[in-house]
Amino acid sequence: MKKTILRVVSFVVLLFAITSLSAKSVAVMYNEGGIFMHIISLMLVIMIVISIIKYWQLSIKEKIDTKNFYLKLKGYIKNNQFEEAVKISQKFNKTTMGFIFWNGLLTFVEARKAGKKGAELQQSLQNSFDEAGLQTIPKIEKNLFWLDIIAQTATLLGLLGTIFGLVKSFDALGNALPSEQSKILTDGIAMAMGTTAYGLIVAIPTIFIKGALQARADKIINSIDEYSVKMINQIVLSNKA
Repeated sequence: MKKTILRVVSFVVLLFAITSLSAKSVAVMYNEGGIFMHIISLMLVIMIVISIIKYWQLSIKEKIDTKNFYLKLKGYIKNNQFEEAVKISQKFNKTTMGFIFWNGLLTFVEARKAGKKGAELQQSLQNSFDEAGLQTIPKIEKNLFWLDIIAQTATLLGLLGTIFGLVKSFDALGNALPSEQSKILTDGIAMAMGTTAYGLIVAIPTIFIKGALQARADKIINSIDEYSVKMINQIVLSNKA
């Protein structure tokens, strides 16, 4: 967690260091950019909120030592202590993997008590893991697609601001009084360049943040898939013994 925070802070510092090298500060460009700057800023706020929520979910709420969790349950299952395994997994059912394991083990215990055996019992076990996975796994990636939309929208809004700025500049050349042409032309060009730059300033870190969160989500999902298969095989094997 500390490493992740350090990376985020380093990236933000680098980003502002780059922007400080420009001829104009971000604050000046913001004031010259007009309404498009406010809309892009709204995109930035939404991005930050989504990123914080997803970071909490993926790095804190879903935090679990997958291998040790599986090995601990495996020990109980090998000794035919399925009810104890249910109790252990229930303590972790706030995580996606914990919930899937708890649901699968609980269903298996109840099915076995109901007299199910052989292929019927195994199918019941498989269905319970599949059902729990379909119910919870999509939540891991939920709302991540919004970061892609924000990055694209911020870039396009910046380009739209550029077009409006250029239209303003050309309009000044054709219709404004000679005494006003220079100022309007300068304002239009400033708006054109500023909105594009600000759109990219928001879009670029959004893309990196989306990539980092997506990588974390994929890692969690892959672990769930791997250890769910191992758990099902271990339960079936122990039940036959």
